[in-house]
Amino acid sequence: MISLSRPFLFSAILLSHTLAARAADTFLWDRLTPSQDLEWVQCYSTFQCTRLEARSINLRHDIKFLKRFVQVPLDYSDPNVGTAALAVIRLPANVSEAQYRGPLLFNPGGPGGSGVDSLVANGPSFQAVLGSQSNQYDIVSFDPRGELSEYPLHLMSLLSGLDDPGVRYSTPIAVFFETDAERALWNAAAPFASLNASSDAIPQAWGHAHLLGAIAAQRDTSQILKYLTTDNVARDMLQITQKFGFEKLQYYGISYGSVLGATFAAMFPDKVDRILIDGVLDSDAWFSANLTIEVTDTDKALQTFFDGCAAAGPDLCAFYKPTAVEIADRLTALTASIRTQPIPVLTPAGYGLVDYSLLRLSLLGALYHPFSLFPTLARGLAALENGDGSILYSISQEPAFLCDCANNTASPPTDDSTVAIECGDAIEVTDSIEEVTEFYQNAAKTSQFAEFSVGSTRVSCAGWKVYREDRFKGPVAAANTSFPLLLVTTTADPDAPKAAALKTQAGFPGSVLLTQDGPGHTSLSAPSLCTIGYFRQYFLNGILPPPGTVCPVDATLFGASANSTSKRAALSADEEEVLAALKVISDSVLPVITRKMRRRN
Repeated sequence: MISLSRPFLFSAILLSHTLAARAADTFLWDRLTPSQDLEWVQCYSTFQCTRLEARSINLRHDIKFLKRFVQVPLDYSDPNVGTAALAVIRLPANVSEAQYRGPLLFNPGGPGGSGVDSLVANGPSFQAVLGSQSNQYDIVSFDPRGELSEYPLHLMSLLSGLDDPGVRYSTPIAVFFETDAERALWNAAAPFASLNASSDAIPQAWGHAHLLGAIAAQRDTSQILKYLTTDNVARDMLQITQKFGFEKLQYYGISYGSVLGATFAAMFPDKVDRILIDGVLDSDAWFSANLTIEVTDTDKALQTFFDGCAAAGPDLCAFYKPTAVEIADRLTALTASIRTQPIPVLTPAGYGLVDYSLLRLSLLGALYHPFSLFPTLARGLAALENGDGSILYSISQEPAFLCDCANNTASPPTDDSTVAIECGDAIEVTDSIEEVTEFYQNAAKTSQFAEFSVGSTRVSCAGWKVYREDRFKGPVAAANTSFPLLLVTTTADPDAPKAAALKTQAGFPGSVLLTQDGPGHTSLSAPSLCTIGYFRQYFLNGILPPPGTVCPVDATLFGASANSTSKRAALSADEEEVLAALKVISDSVLPVITRKMRRRN
């Protein structure tokens, strides 16, 4: 998890083709009043649901999902301020009351990722991953306050009978712009750029951040932005859990969801049943607006591209050279060339430039999901050397803006909520251009990719003006949680390094860190039956992995290894099902995680 926010991978892989095909079934909603209780309402033939606004989308007509709005206070210290309406969805348990183990909440990251959409896409896959006992749980997710459930325009064009790309589930929603046209004009005037793209990139970003902060503050007439903070979402999760009749949270959060889970554990250490956080960010760094630690392993992740390409050979890696050093040098030369002369691209779907910023963003984006994107990245880089930028551009391009002149209201993307939550969480940043430049230069000593999430987040929040004085600011730690946390990291995560996970582990004595041996952001970046085995043991039996456990991945960069066929033949039916389920979850959830790519920059 913004032109003035944090990297977000590419909408081209947002949902699988299967889900897109099923999305043609629609359901029109009447306006319903949010309930104080979980009163599930039947819809379609096999679903139960309810919502506040007029329409939703049925992505899986063969699975019974339940959805309900829950009212929670905007301000938990002053109930008179008003309420938020949360859209809550569940894939229900299918056991007797005696066997029922309550809700298992899931957050897909962001901030800005829709829990509702993620669960619709992945509910059955979660059940397959967790195994036969998973039907003892209600698998639950929700759209946090301020955030928008949103299908991208290119997917909406596939959906019959729908013309609104934004589907609002939870309310209130953070909105900075009054119309979609105004937002498009803003994006054109303040385009995404690497902070290292030019000598005036930082001053331009700083100025736009201050302007956006002023716009947000001026248009926050309902005074909701200060209540969209992570601590309030943690309180909302406790409310949801208690409305199910349980006092302790069972939770699985990835990427930013790790900040949410760790914050909950710090605020309510006696309310922890199970908390698994994957792709662990340094939550104290989050609240201090100093995310330098996040890029500790980013260059290490890039090195896996060089090493993997050299090992794969020219047939599997189009950017091949005999050694990793030669591939790195080849990329350096290409980057210098593109900085001097960007490549214009004209395709039937759109047009634009592959410039320094887009090339660098493409590199970073591939590091989030390397087992899927490294081959495409290699082809794109090789083509770019020959003056063809269409492959890289097609990966990162966004759909062209289409103005609905009959609708003069905005359908907000997640940009607004991402900025509001991230900057509203953090300490007040008052950096001058000189100070933020110095901050970026120091961060660049940790990684060449500090031009994105680290520096840009600091710039973005330097212009933010809306804060709640009594918000939780850390420390994110607890001497004794009622059950130990399970933390998960990879060996080369470009956004949530092992150093951040170790720091979080130190803040929660008794917690255990599980390491997955491969690059990518969160364990979902590659299938690992070993990792999933420990997930099952933790949730179903409360068993933690031995300290220092490292799990191998069941995948190879740039293609199959020589012995993969025999290894695959030895898999059981359950293992095959788990690997297939992990592929579905990975394809749909990781783009939500990596929404940070463009949204926070």
